[in-house]
Amino acid sequence: MNKPEVVMIGLGYIGLPTAALIAQNNTYVHGVDINPSIVETINQGKIHIVEPELDTAVAEAVKEGYLKAATTPVQANTYLIVVPTPFKAKNEPDISFVEAATKAVLPLLKENDLYIIESTSPIGTTEKMMELIYTERPELQDKINIAYCPERVLPGNVMYELVHNDRVIGGVNEKSTEKAVAFYQQFIQGALHKTNARTAEMCKLVENSSRDVQIAFANELSLICDKANINVWELIELANKHPRVNILQPGCGVGGHCIAVDPYFIVSDYPMESKIIGKAREINNYKSFWCAEKVQTAKLEFELKHGRKPSIALMGLAFKPNIDDLRESPAKYIAQKVLQNSNNEAYYIVEPNINDHKVFKITPYQEAVDKADIFAFLVAHDEFKTLEISSDKVILDFCGVRK
Repeated sequence: MNKPEVVMIGLGYIGLPTAALIAQNNTYVHGVDINPSIVETINQGKIHIVEPELDTAVAEAVKEGYLKAATTPVQANTYLIVVPTPFKAKNEPDISFVEAATKAVLPLLKENDLYIIESTSPIGTTEKMMELIYTERPELQDKINIAYCPERVLPGNVMYELVHNDRVIGGVNEKSTEKAVAFYQQFIQGALHKTNARTAEMCKLVENSSRDVQIAFANELSLICDKANINVWELIELANKHPRVNILQPGCGVGGHCIAVDPYFIVSDYPMESKIIGKAREINNYKSFWCAEKVQTAKLEFELKHGRKPSIALMGLAFKPNIDDLRESPAKYIAQKVLQNSNNEAYYIVEPNINDHKVFKITPYQEAVDKADIFAFLVAHDEFKTLEISSDKVILDFCGVRK
């Protein structure tokens, strides 16, 4: 492989597709991940996550020599930080991975290099990393380009959306913004919107917080309709006939590493000002608890009615339909909660997009259909929409898959 032009720190759900996209454009990419097995998998031209078209892109990039993975970075011209930003106690964001990635490339930086954070980050993170870089490498003060550019992609369609979605790019100064825009223009067909780093950081958080609030409204409606004996799916369909109303569909909560997480970045720093955002998080978290309680109630009612313990199918573990991603999944939480209250019932955990799980025993969905008495639909996977379930079975549809 020739001298890398781009170093990608983090080869997960965003880092690897981005690295593959850049490599497809005949740019040499050195990908970095702390997990040696991930590095080995990628260097074999294979992938460790499920994402349409990613396998082909990685295989071709590795074969052509434009993509190589390792556990440590090397010198390049552009450094992309695409690492997780998890939470400490009390939902406080943890930027230690971003800081560790920055420290890893610190010795490699040189004049006119481009350093970009793509990781979802609290407001001011890019400026903090700039201060870290200039404190450790004062000779680089105002001589490198530092920017923030969050991703906006939908799992299951990442390879398309990386190319076609608009991006917001914010540098710590105008020169950095322009440098980052020039870099992304090589790979992205969507519009590139220029701003400053703080606004770009906030934009990412606001986009997902807005969606969280809208989902919370739908989930709150589902709770009200359950008490009022109203079909929430029919209600929303009718309400959406209004030309200026567009209510989303309720579910069993909110998951994924964006919508279920990003609002906390705002709430943590601005607790007094973020009343609606914070309440939406509470509602969406409560919906998962409510669903688990509904399963528990159905189980007890079945036992009273039939004089025996039911067998229960929990349908879906992913955080959204038709993907294998279980991060922050409300369905996974519900399954855990239900199993904690188990009392020798038979449980069938169904997730058609994964083969196995370190905690749950995965059951093929057809086996669950044949054996279960109670079906709790947690995720609207396509496979579930056409299942033939006899009318004497108990169905709890938390995601509208059977509406």
